[in-house]
Amino acid sequence: MAEGGDRGGQQAACGHDSYRSPLASRYASPEMCFVFSDRYKFRTWRQLWLWLAEAEQTLGLPITDEQIQEMKSNLDNIDFKMAAEEEKQLRHDVMAHVHTFGHCCPKAAAIIHLGATSCYVGDNTDLIILRNAFDLLLPKLARVISRLADFAKERASLPTLGFTHFQPAQLTTVGKRCCLWIQDLCMDLQNLKRVRDDLRFRGVKGTTGTQASFLQLFEGDDQKVEQLDKIVTEKAGFKRAFIITGQTYTRKVDIEVLSVLASLGASVHKICTDIRLLANLKEMEEPFEKQQIGSSAMPYKRNPMRSERCCSLARHLMTLIVDPLQTASVQWFERTLDDSANRRICLAEAFLTADTILNTLQNISEGLVVYPKVIERRIRQELPFMATENIIMAMVKAGGNRQVQRFLEEEVYPLLKPYESVMKVKAELCL
Repeated sequence: MAEGGDRGGQQAACGHDSYRSPLASRYASPEMCFVFSDRYKFRTWRQLWLWLAEAEQTLGLPITDEQIQEMKSNLDNIDFKMAAEEEKQLRHDVMAHVHTFGHCCPKAAAIIHLGATSCYVGDNTDLIILRNAFDLLLPKLARVISRLADFAKERASLPTLGFTHFQPAQLTTVGKRCCLWIQDLCMDLQNLKRVRDDLRFRGVKGTTGTQASFLQLFEGDDQKVEQLDKIVTEKAGFKRAFIITGQTYTRKVDIEVLSVLASLGASVHKICTDIRLLANLKEMEEPFEKQQIGSSAMPYKRNPMRSERCCSLARHLMTLIVDPLQTASVQWFERTLDDSANRRICLAEAFLTADTILNTLQNISEGLVVYPKVIERRIRQELPFMATENIIMAMVKAGGNRQVQRFLEEEVYPLLKPYESVMKVKAELCL
């Protein structure tokens, strides 16, 4: 997530001789990796420069149709090698790409980035990326909820031993327990949607948020400057822009974003921990492929490796919230550049990690296996310590099934309605 002035090191070489993040090379989906790719980022920079030029032309600045068309024709014509060489010389990523874009748009070169600061492309691109990344996560989360809802409905009346303190307690049902998981994920779905919809565009604000450079371009006409901000915001697909910014949008936004992702991580960790414990009890297990090897030394083992992967990555996702908290707290006055390198890592990693655990959890939820005979045997072992079998079984069957049905109909299915068109998509795991 680039900011003007932060000159990272040389581009890492691809292949087997250089480190690559496992999130991109091993786990996350191609579509999420693309949203955080250099190509998508720098193409969006060019799109923002085009939108700015179009708006400036509309409001009377001397920008020709020929210049606009030249920019349009070269949005995807990115010379990454030239940009890297420019950045090596200039030590400035945004200006390196201004020069690179200008090289393939010689007629438009003089008006590219006109009046803008680096954060015009850097921060606005980040907000576009965050919005689009949420748009990828939301239907995936909805599908997980839908799959678990199907499972809960199917197993609504299957009695099972409940546990508190991981000690035998009273009976519940397999479906009712699953509804505990679904309820948490529904809260996550609502929170992700809220934060996504609350995202505001940084817009056209200048170097310290005063729009001074644009006031100068438009000879003090503040109405045109406000209109410029509004036009570009609408072109970017945002309903609102910040009224007040420093050089950047407030980094409190990043806290909001990573907070809901970290909360999702907590939900997934709890769900997959439950599945791992149930696998040990041999009451339930995640899908196990025909050719899958549980252990190189102990072939009889059926390790819950998908759930373990989810827990492992969920822990990483939960820890990432610390980065934006610290970053927001140390932004001096209108901004300092010590946010940039940190944000390049934590924002991308949070979404790639969330994407991975949702893909994996969907795969798990589509193939959960229940062993009723094992469950029944454990219930019978504990029944003398609880109550008369027939009374408890009748109570659980009537009460558990009723609660599951009411919960699904009143709280889950209405929440999933906007995502009906994507419900049939199957989860595809990289590994």
